[in-house]
Amino acid sequence: MPKFQARVLISLRSSVLDPAGEAARAAANRLGVKGIEKLRIGKSVDLSIEAPTESEARSRLELLSDRLLANPVIENWSLDIQPSNTSKEG
Repeated sequence: MPKFQARVLISLRSSVLDPAGEAARAAANRLGVKGIEKLRIGKSVDLSIEAPTESEARSRLELLSDRLLANPVIENWSLDIQPSNTSKEG
């Protein structure tokens, strides 16, 4: 069965405060890194999935992203999916 590599990027909605991002921005300023006006922290989930087609893999991953990986009330997510190159696992 075909394998697909996927990355789900999860970020807080712009209307949601990001205390961790604000703390990192303030720390960057203290380190002398000037000019950062906005810094928001998100998550990246990398996974491999077997499915008969890319469409089926996408459908499964959309369900997983919307109901498990992200909280749709406060987070947005995006999905990147590619056929797996089985000769480059690791």
